[in-house]
Amino acid sequence: MPAVSFLDVSKSFLPPRKGGREPVQALDGVRFDIEAGEFFGLLGPNGAGKTTLISILAGLTRATSGRVTVMGHDVVDDFAAARHALGIVPQELVFDPFFSVRETLVFQSGYFGVRDNAAWIDELLEGLGLADKANANMRQLSGGMKRRVLVAQALVHRPPVIVLDEPTAGVDVELRQTLWKFIGQLNKRGHTVLLTTHYLEEAEALCGRIAMLKRGRVVALDRTSALLAGTASTMLRFKTDAALPAAVAERARVTGRIVQVKARDAAEVESTLAALRLAGVAPEDLEIGRADLEDVFLDIMKADSAREAA
Repeated sequence: MPAVSFLDVSKSFLPPRKGGREPVQALDGVRFDIEAGEFFGLLGPNGAGKTTLISILAGLTRATSGRVTVMGHDVVDDFAAARHALGIVPQELVFDPFFSVRETLVFQSGYFGVRDNAAWIDELLEGLGLADKANANMRQLSGGMKRRVLVAQALVHRPPVIVLDEPTAGVDVELRQTLWKFIGQLNKRGHTVLLTTHYLEEAEALCGRIAMLKRGRVVALDRTSALLAGTASTMLRFKTDAALPAAVAERARVTGRIVQVKARDAAEVESTLAALRLAGVAPEDLEIGRADLEDVFLDIMKADSAREAA
C-alpha cells in the first residue's frame, strides 16, 4: 500500500470576477504514488500547482475531481485518520504568541489525542536544537527558531508521513543542516517524507525519487539518479565579466559572473573554449563537471514549453 496516492487529481478555481472568464486550471490529472519509507521530492516553478496539491493532501482544499489517500485513508471520506497520519510543516510562520515552546508542543499533542509524550517532546527539542529555548515564549524566538518549532509541531504526534513545504526558505545554513540531519534519521526509521523546495541541490542530495509539475501537470517522474542520467552531459562552469560570443551565449546560463555552458562531448568542450579564446574571453576558475538537478529541471521545463508551442 502506498503511503500517499494521488489518483487523477484535478482542481479548477473560478475566476475572482464574473464576466464569462474561463476557470483557472491549477491541477490537471495529477497521478502518482509515494511508497512507504520514500524521501520524495515535488518540484516545479511558481504557479505549477505544488501548494494546491499539498492543500488537497492536507484536506484544506477539495479537489474538483480525483482522489487522494494517506496510508490508505481517503482525505475526504476518512479525513480524521488521514490527517492523523500526516505531519505538515507549512511555508508560513504561524504561532501562538502566548505560550512557551514546550507548552506549544504539549497543546499540539492534545489536538491529536496524544498523552504522556514528554520523552518524545524532549527528543524533538534536542534533535532540532531547541532544548535551550524550551521555556522561552514564542514571541522571543527568531524566525529560524520559530520554523524549528513548526517542524516539531508537525512531528509531535509521530506521523508516518511528513510533508515539508519549503521548510528551509529564508533560513540559515545551521538550521538546514540540523533539520536535514533530524529528518534523515526519521526517514531511516521508516517515516515517509514529501519535500517541496526551490533549493534543487537539497532535492538532489535528499530525494530518492522526484516528480516535476508544470501548469498543474506532471512533466517528469523518476528516480533522481535516472533523471540525472537521462540528461547527462558535460558542464563548463567559469566566471567572467566579458560579453560571451553569440555561439556560446545561446547555450549558456548566466548568474551574475558565473557562466554555465553545456557540452555534449569533448569535441564541443574544445570548440567552446576555442570560441571563448577567439572572442578574447579569459575564463576564471574554470571547472568541467557533470550536469546537476538544476540543469535537468531547466531542460525539462524548456522541453515542455517547446511541446506546448508546437
